[in-house]
Amino acid sequence: MYRFACPDGEELAWREVGSGRPFILLHGLMGSGAALAGQGLVTALAERGYRVILPDLRGHGDSGRPHNPASYPPDILADDMLALIGHLRLGDYDLGGYSMGGKLVLRLLARGARPARAVVGGQGLDALDAQSDRTDGHRRLLAAVAGGAVFPAGSPEEATAAWIRQSRVDARAVGLVLDAFLATPADVLQQVSAPTLVVAGDRDSRSTSAESLAALLPHGRLVLVPGDHVTTLGAAEFTTAVLEFLGQSLPA
Repeated sequence: MYRFACPDGEELAWREVGSGRPFILLHGLMGSGAALAGQGLVTALAERGYRVILPDLRGHGDSGRPHNPASYPPDILADDMLALIGHLRLGDYDLGGYSMGGKLVLRLLARGARPARAVVGGQGLDALDAQSDRTDGHRRLLAAVAGGAVFPAGSPEEATAAWIRQSRVDARAVGLVLDAFLATPADVLQQVSAPTLVVAGDRDSRSTSAESLAALLPHGRLVLVPGDHVTTLGAAEFTTAVLEFLGQSLPA
């Protein structure tokens, strides 16, 4: 694990697996780079000559998890990742993310990140919005967990709260992350030159608008693979789709 100080002084942690061409892979809400490191995609990339860079986003994992709302200004996650790219002096690299990580990939493309290729996993058209119709539910659950709430026995909320606590997720910090996103204008994405793979599960509600998201991007393409939002990232078909996409020649 490596660390560096972001411009505002908060510490960012990241891990690396493999060596070779850099591929930055961003985790989802309540995830971490360590959790991604155990996924088959990371192993497959490393075996094929990639240096997989796995940051812990602000508020997550081993990175800074401040409880001060002022530490989560608008677009801070994109600011942090652009700072990491600069810190690592990456010029020729690929970029991907799943769920919230996929949403962040779109923000980075809009902010001027220039990966050779990009992968947006587990997202549809509402990834362009600052918040989706799921955000309030996440916010309420995280606030309840942070406040020590007790949920009805056997309820989905109890199961999710148990997972949050067992995974040592900082519910207060992650709740603040939810307010840090900005909307991404569609016309900005229409200027993105990087070939971009949009890949989603065929049973993920986001897949209904994933084709529209891919169509916004000049070099966007869509692949649907078996799975819902939870299971898709671990599906062998997801790994295959990413590897096949990365193996294609770049446009001249």
